[in-house]
Amino acid sequence: MRLRQLVIATSEMDVLAESICDLFELRRTFSDPELIVFGLANVLIPLGDTFLELVTPVKENTSAGRFLKKRGGDGGYMVIVDAPDLEQERRRLETVDMDIVWHENRKTEGIHGQSLHLHPKQVGGAILSIDNMTPTSSWLWAGTDWRKDINKSLVSHLSGVNICGPHPDNLLSTWKKALGKKTTIGSNSINLERSNINFIRNTQSQSEYVSAFQIHTEKRSEVEKRAVSKGFFTNNNIHLGGIDFLLFE
Repeated sequence: MRLRQLVIATSEMDVLAESICDLFELRRTFSDPELIVFGLANVLIPLGDTFLELVTPVKENTSAGRFLKKRGGDGGYMVIVDAPDLEQERRRLETVDMDIVWHENRKTEGIHGQSLHLHPKQVGGAILSIDNMTPTSSWLWAGTDWRKDINKSLVSHLSGVNICGPHPDNLLSTWKKALGKKTTIGSNSINLERSNINFIRNTQSQSEYVSAFQIHTEKRSEVEKRAVSKGFFTNNNIHLGGIDFLLFE
């Protein structure tokens, strides 16, 4: 199991996509018409074989619209992990009283993509989706031709996500249950393949939210200089779309 896609809800999708792509030298690859079932439009941006997704409401009374209103602006909305056996995950979730609120089951051009969205109030901090692709090298949510749009000149892949709340131990417990993972005593992180999910104490409010995305780079100083020049560097971090982008080498 590994982190595969991180989602930002935004009211200015095209503007934010342009800023992210310009800063990190990335490319938009796909917009999924199927998301209209949720009242959303989206765009996918590949970082290697991981993805940033930006979603924006295009209809009234959507969950993303309510999220934006409650948060007062853009923010981290969803965490998507890639699991090798989705049926096994579904059976496991039944034993730990985690409700599945949406099951996506789509076949296109020989690719079979599935996802299980868990009840956000039972998990906390973000919508969590456990997904699976056949073949495993594919990622149908980004279409069938996303590899042509990969550019690793500055950043290579998403490597983690930080989730913030007043009681991070409680968040860690629910996410461990949702993902079927264990942690070492004293750890505030769930380790996945090539990635991690970290739980950070929020001392400013009672809110639970995604506070940061981690991105792997071998050119940290160059990316930071670009962020400063473009006005995206705040409090020693790159900040875009209501999210801190933390660089890891």
